[in-house]
Amino acid sequence: MHQDEAWHQERPKEECGVVGLYVPGEEASRMIFFALFALQHRGQESSGIAVTDGTAVRMHKDMGLVSSVFDETILKSLPGDMGVGHNRYSTSGSSVHRNAQPIHCISEIGEIAVAHNGNLINAYELRKEMEAEGETFVSTADSEVIARLLVRNMKMGPEHAISATMQKLKGAYSVTVLTPRMVMGFRDPSGVRPLTVGRLGNGYMIASETCAFEPVGGVVEQEVHPGEFVIIDEKGMRMAQAVPAQPESMCLFEFIYFARPDSVMFNTSLYNARVRMGENLWKEHPVVADIVVPVPDSGIPAAIGYARASGIPFGEGMMKSRYIHRTFIQPDQRMRELGVRMKLAPLKENIEGKRVVLVDDSIVRGTTTNQIVKMMFDAGAKEVHVRITAPPIKFPCFYGIDMASKGELIAAVKSIDEISQHLGASSLGYLSVDGAMDAVGEGERRFCRACFTGNYPIPVPDKLSKLAFEEPPDVGEMATVSTGQMSLPVED
Repeated sequence: MHQDEAWHQERPKEECGVVGLYVPGEEASRMIFFALFALQHRGQESSGIAVTDGTAVRMHKDMGLVSSVFDETILKSLPGDMGVGHNRYSTSGSSVHRNAQPIHCISEIGEIAVAHNGNLINAYELRKEMEAEGETFVSTADSEVIARLLVRNMKMGPEHAISATMQKLKGAYSVTVLTPRMVMGFRDPSGVRPLTVGRLGNGYMIASETCAFEPVGGVVEQEVHPGEFVIIDEKGMRMAQAVPAQPESMCLFEFIYFARPDSVMFNTSLYNARVRMGENLWKEHPVVADIVVPVPDSGIPAAIGYARASGIPFGEGMMKSRYIHRTFIQPDQRMRELGVRMKLAPLKENIEGKRVVLVDDSIVRGTTTNQIVKMMFDAGAKEVHVRITAPPIKFPCFYGIDMASKGELIAAVKSIDEISQHLGASSLGYLSVDGAMDAVGEGERRFCRACFTGNYPIPVPDKLSKLAFEEPPDVGEMATVSTGQMSLPVED
């Protein structure tokens, strides 16, 4: 049991962040380390780096944060100017060392290391098909399916290998790949997960988000388009379409919560988009209040926008501990009951006697929000009006987010009024899908909104769908229902 497990269980969780780079004459491992550090928000369960000096592929990976997995000795044991890196939050395959990435394969055509962000919805079928043909798998992660498909097709060249692999895959994936001679990257034809390329000194870099470029001095050039691949080697960087692009369906939650606010997607600052979401929240759900309080840190930009649009003063109503990271120290029962208060502490002098607008990014199960609302009242708040920048989450995600099964999503089993009562809030307002789209400033055609609408852009197999669309538990049990990860039905 992690010390701040309740906090992590309530937040939507993205699977991972990926990096790939070629830096002639420099230490790739060190630069990947700092790039992964910038992408730590995309996964906190495991981290890994694979590099090559043109001969062998060397790799180190382990469970834990980037800063705990690597040190100077380990980085010095990873020589080479090309490499890939990965931060993981598991959505397919359990959270164990063997599923940490990059996935490393040795074949007759050489070594390969693969880092994957997303989720394959046909991984089980592909795995069984390949096992029937004699393939042996060492992990339960769907990323190994990608690695072994690439190895099978690499004899015909990297372009053919990527194209042949992508023709087999269904689902969401942004991938970086390392061989002793090159770094590759590719993105699924619907573009669900982000991937960006740019320059890094005399070389090049690929990463999940633009925020990974700044710490290592990289310069962002463009996003990898849906269905496109990039190959980087001593000849430079080349990009081409591997498979035909499908209607673009990038995850809207990247803009609402997942990506770092200093990242840029679709030429749009995520920070500014979140401020506009807060402004739209005020337009859709105004209220008379004395202070606008964000749930740190993800609620801050939207709270600023809400305050700006409403004229209600912005202020801090709670402080987040900067030093409670995921830890395996076992809390006793009393500490568990305190729940979110181990992570957040109220600023009583700022909220006592005041009508508070509490702004956060999302409500998944409602357990953490319930505790925060109670904490505000316990600290003397007169009223607590909850405002959420994500529309009600009513449907599970199959494309790389641990969003729980439908029965665990509070908005799937309760009305907004019932959720407000469950939270103990004075009122509750969610931003509409249209309000979120307006804030992003892009047409609806460019985004996946399945967790809000139930309209899945990539058809989901019946077997996988059945696992997620289970009968909901009794609504009275919502506060204590266990999370449970959505995993593909892989048989060990």
